Amino acid sequence: MRDNKDYKNEALAALKGKWGPSVLAVIVYVAVVMILITPYEIKALQTDPAALAAAKAMSGLFGVYFFGMFLLAGPLLVGLVNAFKVLLLSGDDRVTSNELRIGFGNWWHHVWGFFLKTVFVALWSLLFFIPGIIKSLSYAMTNYILVDYPELSANRAIDLSREMMKGHKYDLFYLYLGFAGWFILSMFTLGIGLFWLIPYAQVAQASFYQDVKAEWEARK
Repeated sequence: MRDNKDYKNEALAALKGKWGPSVLAVIVYVAVVMILITPYEIKALQTDPAALAAAKAMSGLFGVYFFGMFLLAGPLLVGLVNAFKVLLLSGDDRVTSNELRIGFGNWWHHVWGFFLKTVFVALWSLLFFIPGIIKSLSYAMTNYILVDYPELSANRAIDLSREMMKGHKYDLFYLYLGFAGWFILSMFTLGIGLFWLIPYAQVAQASFYQDVKAEWEARK
């Protein structure tokens, strides 16, 4: 595996002159997620009785919002990370359109894969915090595999991510740590800086995926 600085430099090179479309794609994803969780945020933060009553009525549709996270936000996330992979590999800066096209192009497969991965990580997290982190790293390549290997079942895609990440979970964790300082600085911008940090980190992760995928293919 290469050094963190190599992944970061490759990400910055890919994003040069293409920050605008990349940030817009992240805004689209965040907007969808915020729409889905807004009733619960209002309920938690509001003190006005009328607003609380409205939020309570909306949050009564818990099932709608819960499944909305999987039916909409799930495939959209798959599309987003793969749109950044396309940007890295081909320079295609149509990040938002690629996010939608890829994410919803094989919709149910992406929904099911996202759902299973989320459930598996949640179940491991019930054992303790550390196993949940380890499994989230182990399954981190699933979103890419769902797109690169659409013929595989969602379960097999998760298993393949686990195979690719053998011996590389710490490498990915170390890559994530490399963005910790930028994350802290983003908090001082009221989170606005995250719209730039997310593309940076995701393109670097896509580069990391290309390496573990190539290594796995060589072993195979």
